[in-house]
Amino acid sequence: MFDELPVSSKTERILTKSLDEDISVEEANHLMNIRGSEIHPLLATADFLRHQIVGDNVTFINNCNINFTNICTVRCGFCAFGKDADDPDAYILNDEQILEKADGAASNGAREFTLMGGVHPDADMDYYLHLLNLLKDNYPDVSIHGFSPTMIRDACLASGMDVAEGFEMLKSAGLDTLPGTAAEILTDRSREIICPEKVSVAEWIDTVKAAQEVGIKGSATIMYGHVETMEERVEHIDIIRSIQQETGGFTEFIPMTFMHEFSPIFLEGQKNLGATGTQDLKLYAVSRLMLRDLIPNIQVSWVKMGFRFAQVVLTAGANDLGGTLGGDELSEASGAPDGVDASIETLSRMVKDLGRNPIERNSTYTEFYDI
Repeated sequence: MFDELPVSSKTERILTKSLDEDISVEEANHLMNIRGSEIHPLLATADFLRHQIVGDNVTFINNCNINFTNICTVRCGFCAFGKDADDPDAYILNDEQILEKADGAASNGAREFTLMGGVHPDADMDYYLHLLNLLKDNYPDVSIHGFSPTMIRDACLASGMDVAEGFEMLKSAGLDTLPGTAAEILTDRSREIICPEKVSVAEWIDTVKAAQEVGIKGSATIMYGHVETMEERVEHIDIIRSIQQETGGFTEFIPMTFMHEFSPIFLEGQKNLGATGTQDLKLYAVSRLMLRDLIPNIQVSWVKMGFRFAQVVLTAGANDLGGTLGGDELSEASGAPDGVDASIETLSRMVKDLGRNPIERNSTYTEFYDI
């Protein structure tokens, strides 16, 4: 496969190995740091594995973000969305406003509500259960992909219950899947800089495992391009791989490139301007080589990258475009390059132009719908 490609013997050995078996952390670190023309065979290998594992379908979901509040006690250095309660731009949606957003999305064929917001200081388990009941009572056939490990841990603490009990209640109320948010970078060194008030690495792992143990599957994410090292990126993916080997509870892996322009750490003097394009491509390709069919679905965040580059990243091992989104105010506040709304037609055009097949899916990749 590599006879006519400009590749070193070490890179060739690792890429050849990756066609049949897992690569090690050391091997992944080598690939994450290659440069120049060696990037091309890495991308080609990842794309080949993608084809072998999931074929030529590119999936996405018709969904809508419902951000119920931007008031947040966990003020992360990368986030331009959260506000203090006394900020003039702070808000918390009432039931009528939430249902108005949900009705617009459901009328447009949404199969999923992504229910997110800031970590509100007064949010306990009763509040989150109320949100779930509100939506499920009115839209029982629409899946809810909601909350975050930090939000759930804080709500359980406020309500005097353990996390496992909390997830049992959330599942009974209609929580279908758990977003992989709050993962950011799973190394305590980086978290101490960018999100010291969020859950620790160990707490994040314990929380997602608790959700998966009661049958709530969900996403795994990585948010990269800020203060972390290349080695920490690989360490993060390896942690996700280890959890999946134990639980099988992740439905997808979502790399999210850091958007720096309006982030507090950038405005306060942090000089990292985010990942470069080649770093984005290598992150996706190495993720495919590390995760293989353990997590078969690797998602491109078009809202972070823009439509054009997201299409390119689909050639680096990815097979999913996320969703139509409709109202991702967190990304909008960070400067999403192509906005935060996409039509099924727009996403389908990107896919068809690659010679691949656009397929609409549900939240858990268990049902698929022709377009």
